[in-house]
Amino acid sequence: MSSTLERRVVTLGGTPVGAGPAVVIGGRVSLRERRGDAAATLPGRARLVEPSGAGDLPLIAERADGVVVGAAWTRDIPLVRAAAGLGLPVVVERRPSASLEEWLTLAGYCAAEADEQVILCEGGRLDLGLLRAARAASGRPVVADVRADPGLSAAAVAAGADGLIVADHCGAGPDGVPSGRSHGGAVGGVDGGVDGVERGVDGGVECGGVAGGRDGGRRGAEEAVTLVGALLRPETPGTLGECREAIDRVDAALATLLERRAALAGIVQTLKPVGGFAGRDAARERALVARMARRAPELGEDRLAAVMNAVIEAGLHLAEERRAGR
Repeated sequence: MSSTLERRVVTLGGTPVGAGPAVVIGGRVSLRERRGDAAATLPGRARLVEPSGAGDLPLIAERADGVVVGAAWTRDIPLVRAAAGLGLPVVVERRPSASLEEWLTLAGYCAAEADEQVILCEGGRLDLGLLRAARAASGRPVVADVRADPGLSAAAVAAGADGLIVADHCGAGPDGVPSGRSHGGAVGGVDGGVDGVERGVDGGVECGGVAGGRDGGRRGAEEAVTLVGALLRPETPGTLGECREAIDRVDAALATLLERRAALAGIVQTLKPVGGFAGRDAARERALVARMARRAPELGEDRLAAVMNAVIEAGLHLAEERRAGR
């Protein structure tokens, strides 16, 4: 199948999934895993909800931004059809033993019921090769559920994931239902959870006064979206705001790489027979700039030479300050 299919975009909670930057999605709720009163489990708006049965669907239609066709019941065709017909975006999980063809066939079946508003989801023990193949073959958005292993966030974004589903950031259990909520307003965008969660000033969320951005899994996912996405994910922003946000992501990646380069350069200074400014190797620096120009031909060697001179000098100044104990 061709990898040049037109990319489909699905809007989930007001945020496009499948175009632009990858997104972080919190607040997935499974009514199948959490038995009991569905209305009590969903007291307010939720991002993604998996039903336990057909009886949950009216409540999901009223309170969710999207419905999940869970991996455990993809062969329950009557329930799949009813869920896909709610008029919500449908997230189709791959059954662990399902082939690429079976996964895409099910997605196509749901798309016929859901006006093409379908997102593919790879979860459990992630097969990132299959995730990449599904995205290329279908043109549909594909997200990775990294709740079981947030350490795979960067790899998932590198494989092409359009989004990362993370554990709820308000002390949720494994079923994604928060164990505690504040009484604030709803979160805008996909990276919210259930109503009652407020956005913090750092772009994370606050739950009962505790910044959700402190959660390691979510923070790792956000870093993966920002840093790995800036390096590997092509973007074609259409507005000034989108352009600035894309530049901010690239700048964040640059800052991270510059800090790492400075640390490595500091080690070099301890290994060279002559360190500091006196130990600069002009021939090596020229070769470095020439190699960089092959990667960035539009900038060219002259502009890159000025940039790298500033980078090298900043690293040398930092190394000197560290040696002086400042």
